Amino acid sequence: MTLFPADNLLCLGIYITVWFSVLFVLMIAPTVLGVSFGMRRLYIRTLLKIFEWATLRMEIEAKKKNQELYKPYSNDIIAKEPLSSLQQEIQELRGCLRSEAEFEMADIFYFCRRGVESIVDDEVTKRFSAQELESWNLLTRSSYNFRHISMRLTVLWGLGVLVRYGLLLPLRVTLAVTGISLLLVLTTLVAILPNTDLRFYLSEKIHMMCYRICVRSLTAIITYHHSENKPQNGGICVANHTTPIDVIILANDGCYSLIGQAHRGLMGMIQRAMGRSSHHIWFDRSEVKDRHLVAKRLGDHVADKTKQPILMFPEAGTCINNTSVMMFKKGSFEIDCTVYPVAIKYDPRFGDAFWNSSKFGLVTYLLRMMSSWAIVCSVWYLPPMNREEGEDAVQFANRVKAAIAAQGGLVDLIWDGGLKRARVKDAYKEEQQKLYSKVLVGEQDQKDQSGDTHLEDEKPEEERNDQDLRKGQ
Repeated sequence: MTLFPADNLLCLGIYITVWFSVLFVLMIAPTVLGVSFGMRRLYIRTLLKIFEWATLRMEIEAKKKNQELYKPYSNDIIAKEPLSSLQQEIQELRGCLRSEAEFEMADIFYFCRRGVESIVDDEVTKRFSAQELESWNLLTRSSYNFRHISMRLTVLWGLGVLVRYGLLLPLRVTLAVTGISLLLVLTTLVAILPNTDLRFYLSEKIHMMCYRICVRSLTAIITYHHSENKPQNGGICVANHTTPIDVIILANDGCYSLIGQAHRGLMGMIQRAMGRSSHHIWFDRSEVKDRHLVAKRLGDHVADKTKQPILMFPEAGTCINNTSVMMFKKGSFEIDCTVYPVAIKYDPRFGDAFWNSSKFGLVTYLLRMMSSWAIVCSVWYLPPMNREEGEDAVQFANRVKAAIAAQGGLVDLIWDGGLKRARVKDAYKEEQQKLYSKVLVGEQDQKDQSGDTHLEDEKPEEERNDQDLRKGQ
């Protein structure tokens, strides 16, 4: 029997009503009440069993066909000797220790070798690409054509595609739209209230509810450790940065004030709505030129013990691929207050949380996240830290970074995350030229120029940290 248009509209209305009713009962209402039915954890345990079975089948099939199942991967591609000075390495290359200082053609080979080693075994660039997996998680990104090994794996992979795109993606998009819409509407209504304790109380509850709905839209399983060290009012929370959802991962367990670049479009609407109901610091590029103004606003914020802790990502706002922690900008550590370090580590078996902003736009990235299996991560609240006597901001930043890297099992790197988008500064090249010039001019001239060299060395450090507060979020 052919349905008339009115019947089609009726069926569509019934479908939408049933969809949102189920969504409200199973997802939104438990989120608002802070109740969990345990379905997500059961889902994760089921996935782990499926991954184990698929891995076993792949190993059996690969063994039958005498194929290499996984690509060999090593963090140390080139075996390097313990670090020595440039002068010692050049003298060893020349084959003798010469008392006179002069240029030799053999010196060129030293720089050629070091250049090739840096290209082949680049420890910076590979931090901006997807993390390698030890086994296949039935997602296309990590497949290496594994799904074609046998018919069973092909069928299993096809069923996974249907589940992820046919069921999970529509459900997650609906939850995300619901959470963002509620945030925009409710924060606008709360902003009408006078500046009272009731306003800030309702704002905090609204933010928590909307953040938790957005977390559910990613099927996120988050394990928080050492909650006794959670950031307190009047402090700054600093964390390693893998993805923009780091914000909702942390805010799911407590409210924070955010600092970051003011945006336009939908992101700008969200920022303005949040700013009307609670204390956040949004800045534009013209304001950042005077970094002392932003620092003053930060200082005034942390001085008020009634305001929520500031959440910052000191890696210049650069996302790193869940394997490392790169240089922390010192601006976050110049403020005289307590710093609360937080380490975040994602489990890549269920989905790649890393945002490669040079390859994917924000909307594309979020769709990839919502079409993955789940987001599973661990969050460690580290003991609060303060700057010690005689310790400058750079040393304090490095100490906090080392603590986060050690807790999260991440590699502690000294490189600036800004190298993801920018070219290497001339200051780094000039530093190598200065070191080589010391070999040529000799020991006496080296001592005479040591004071000037020290002053020149300080200049790049200030230039590298000049924009630290610009990319705090």
